[in-house]
Amino acid sequence: MLGEALSNVLKLHNYLKSRTDARVRDYPLMKSPVEMTTILLAYVFLSVYAGPRLMAHRKPFNLKVAMIVYNLSMVLLNAYIVFEFLMSGWGTTYTWRCDLVDTSSRPETFRMIRACWMFYFSKYIELLDTAFFVLRKKQSQITFLHVFHHSFMPWTWWWGITLTPAGGMGTFHAMVNAAIHVIMYFYYGLSAAGPRFQKYLWWKKYMTAIQLTQFILVSVHISQYYFMEKCDYQVKMWIHLIWIYGMFFFLLFSNFWVQAYIKGKRLPVTNDQLKSNGSASEPIPVVANGKHKENGNVSHYTNGKILMGKVKEI
Repeated sequence: MLGEALSNVLKLHNYLKSRTDARVRDYPLMKSPVEMTTILLAYVFLSVYAGPRLMAHRKPFNLKVAMIVYNLSMVLLNAYIVFEFLMSGWGTTYTWRCDLVDTSSRPETFRMIRACWMFYFSKYIELLDTAFFVLRKKQSQITFLHVFHHSFMPWTWWWGITLTPAGGMGTFHAMVNAAIHVIMYFYYGLSAAGPRFQKYLWWKKYMTAIQLTQFILVSVHISQYYFMEKCDYQVKMWIHLIWIYGMFFFLLFSNFWVQAYIKGKRLPVTNDQLKSNGSASEPIPVVANGKHKENGNVSHYTNGKILMGKVKEI
């Protein structure tokens, strides 16, 4: 029985390797799903179990400088990813409607493949967000949804660029998300720098509006598919998942906007929070690639829980 099960797993593994697009096979973490799955399982174990226990009897680390460097580095990385998405299709040859995955060997095609891979790989760099939480003993921020998102996002993107690596309309949300990351990481880089930078963060309220705009753009763009007479996109499942993702987070943050800025149910800031976060502004939920960010922290979270009419910070 066990031997048969192992045989089936091996057959599945070989099948997946054979289906991996030859144009991405030599990129790091792309040869098989085993490598990336192992990394992500280790991430879950360290985030939920090992990390908190190692820090249980230790003082939290002061990572202010590391957080600033990390945030600003992510600004540059995501800006470059956006530039590559634009130059390899979205700003040059794409129609912004039924753009199919390119199966050719044109230089622009390989450039798009590289942009998709860079976006995918950036999700592994973002696992450091949780590491900052653990090392600063902010364990309350590491919820189920936080860990689920950080592990599930790169896992699903492996399948995406394995089967459809060369762009198409399914990559629009990645380009938009990377653009949002530029804004988010810049904001939190300034916020992590301390109270003296608060005068430059007057636009905090508009962070949620920027997020809502992201979800509207993604949902409207992908919704075109359902009204086209013909659009032979290679893996239709990606279209459905992107649409569900965009609509879900639009509803979630619309609710926060109503609670926080229309009904005025924003949480006050205490002196302890000011000292802890290095920021004088109250926490706000911001999603970058579906992640919730807490002001003053580089870390983020996949979404907020609605609690007592507010989005709970986690």
